[in-house]
Amino acid sequence: MAKQSIFGRISTLVRANINAMIDSAEDPQKMLDQLVRDYTNNIADAESAIAETIGNLRLLERDHAEDLQAATEWGNKALAASKKADELRRGGNTADADKFDNLAKVALQRQISAENEARAAEPQLAAQNESVEKLKAGLNGMKEKLQQLKSKAAELVARQKTAEAQNKVADAVKSIDVMDPTSDLGRFEEKIRRQEALAQGKQELAASSLDAQFNQLDDVGELTEVEARLAALKAGGSPAVAGAPAQGAIDAPSAPYTPGS
Repeated sequence: MAKQSIFGRISTLVRANINAMIDSAEDPQKMLDQLVRDYTNNIADAESAIAETIGNLRLLERDHAEDLQAATEWGNKALAASKKADELRRGGNTADADKFDNLAKVALQRQISAENEARAAEPQLAAQNESVEKLKAGLNGMKEKLQQLKSKAAELVARQKTAEAQNKVADAVKSIDVMDPTSDLGRFEEKIRRQEALAQGKQELAASSLDAQFNQLDDVGELTEVEARLAALKAGGSPAVAGAPAQGAIDAPSAPYTPGS
């Protein structure tokens, strides 16, 4: 019964469509891990059951071989007893001849019994051999499936790592994309542009303040000239005009002309 149960599990696992199971799983990695555990455990159970089945087969084979050997030995004993009986009968010893003929009959009965036992065991041996071969084939199929599972799991892990690496590379490329204003480099450039604009604003503000100071100096100069002209008026003179000759130069008479001067 246990053997049949193991054989049924082996058949089910060998026929299992791994790809379909993975495709329908919500979490393929978890499904693969569980399948690897299931197959590993069932392979261990199958190996134990097959070893027991093979052990029983070997016992049957030994019993069968012993029955065949016993049949041969009893046949030889029957032949020896028969020959001895014939020899004694030719010598006129009928009583001893009959005794050895009876021994030959007993040996032949034992021979027939051993042959019957050997013959009866042959169908069981054949069935047991067939079961062992099927179990071995199923076990090999399970081991192949287990290797497929492990390879598939390794492939998925590798694909997952590759996808993660590709995503990291894509994120890194995006972070340094000078054409993308949302990238790290774009944001850094925008920060620098704002700082440059701020510096330019400060420079323009400083320049306008300096111009205002110079304008104030011009105003002071104009006020000083006004004060000077006012002082000249109060002194009784006429107000000075920019670019005009001084009043003394206009009023002073020219020196008389003398010959030879």
